[in-house]
Amino acid sequence: MKTIYDVQQLLKKFGTIIYIGDRIADLELMEEEVKQLFQSNLIETQDYQMAILLLRQEVQRLKR
Repeated sequence: MKTIYDVQQLLKKFGTIIYIGDRIADLELMEEEVKQLFQSNLIETQDYQMAILLLRQEVQRLKR
C-alpha cells in the first residue's frame, strides 16, 4: 500500500466507498473505517498501520 488510492481499494474490498465532497472529511472518514476493519480483525496490522500513516500524511499535507 503506497497511495490513498490503495487505501480506497482496500475499503472497496469490504464494500465501503467514501465520497462526501470535502477531501479532508473523506480522509478522516476513511481513517475511521480502517480502524473499524482492524478492530474487527478483518485487515492485517501492517495494512492498518500503512493506511493510517498515508491518510494522516495526506490530511497534514492538505491542511498546510
